[in-house]
Amino acid sequence: MPPPAFHAFGPSHLTVLGLCLVALIVLTCLRRFHPPSATLAERLLGILLLLNWPGTAYFHWQAGTLLWDTGLPLHFCDVAGIAGGIALLTHNRLAAEIVYFFGLAGTLQGLITPNLKVDFPEPRFIVFFFLHGGVVVTALHMVTSLRCSPRAWAVPRMVGLTLFYALIVGVINATLNSNFAFLCHKPEQASLMDVLGPWPWYIGSLVLLCAVFYSLLYAPFFVTRKLRAKKIA
Repeated sequence: MPPPAFHAFGPSHLTVLGLCLVALIVLTCLRRFHPPSATLAERLLGILLLLNWPGTAYFHWQAGTLLWDTGLPLHFCDVAGIAGGIALLTHNRLAAEIVYFFGLAGTLQGLITPNLKVDFPEPRFIVFFFLHGGVVVTALHMVTSLRCSPRAWAVPRMVGLTLFYALIVGVINATLNSNFAFLCHKPEQASLMDVLGPWPWYIGSLVLLCAVFYSLLYAPFFVTRKLRAKKIA
C-alpha cells in the first residue's frame, strides 16, 4: 500500500507548524524558569538534530528512495541542522550564526513550502519536518533565550560561507549528478525559486536574496548595539 500523499497546509502540515511554536515556547519557559530542565531539553534536541541525517538515510533506504540527494547531508537545511546540533551542545558562536542565518533565510522556507511527497505517519515525513522544524526552533532559541546573537561582520562572513558552500556542492553535483541546494533545477514543490527566473539565472538571484535576508536578520542586533553604544557614550 503506497504511503499517503502530502498536501501543503493540510492537517498534518498545520499540526507541525503548531508544534514548532509550542516547542519554542516550552524551551523559552524552561530556560527562564527551570534552567536545568532547559539544558537537558536543549541537549536532547541537539543530539536528535545530529542523528537526523543517518535516520533520514536509513528511512530512504527502507523505502527504496535512497539516492545521493537523500543519502548525503549536503543540502542547505542539512548544514543548518548539523550546525544547530553543535550550537545547542557547545554554544559555539559560528555554529549559532550558521543555524540562525541558514535556518531563517533558507530552512524556514522549506518548513512553510516543503519539498515532500509523503504524509504522516510515513517516517520520511517525520525526519523531514523534525529537521526543518528543529532548525527553525533552534535558530530562534539560540539568539533569544541563549543570547548567542550574531557577532560583528556576521553578514559578510555568512555570505562568504554561503558562496563557499555553493562552490563545494556545485562540484559535488557535477560529479554525482545530484541536486544539492537545488543548484541544478528547482524543487518540484512550489517555492520562492519559482519567481526568480529560469536556470541558471535563479542561482544569482538566490545569492542576492541571501545577502538581503542575512542583512534583515542581522538588522535588529545591529540597531540594538548602536543604541547601547549611544547610551554608554
